[in-house]
Amino acid sequence: MSVRVRRIYEPPEPDDGLRVLVDRLWPRGLAKDAAHIDEWPKGLTPSAELRTWYHGGGSYEEFRRRYEAELDAPEAAALFDGLHKAVREGRVTLLTASKRPERSHASVLAELLGS
Repeated sequence: MSVRVRRIYEPPEPDDGLRVLVDRLWPRGLAKDAAHIDEWPKGLTPSAELRTWYHGGGSYEEFRRRYEAELDAPEAAALFDGLHKAVREGRVTLLTASKRPERSHASVLAELLGS
């Protein structure tokens, strides 16, 4: 029962468990059959407006606060609950194309799912 974050471009590992892509857009240069993902819940990703704001120079702390607020929306909350159930049942690996996964929405999700 654990959750971790990995870059989608890294090869799958036997102990990945459920592999979940948590980016809204498909990663550049990656063939869908090479990704080895089990789920792609786009409704869990930050809104386009929030992503644009963050990548335009917004602080990580404020991004995190706004993203957590977006996760309270009904669709995102339902998807989050389903993913939280999967974490309680076994290993879940959150996959992202972010170059800095530790400062991305994937790390926010991982922390929230781990609590």
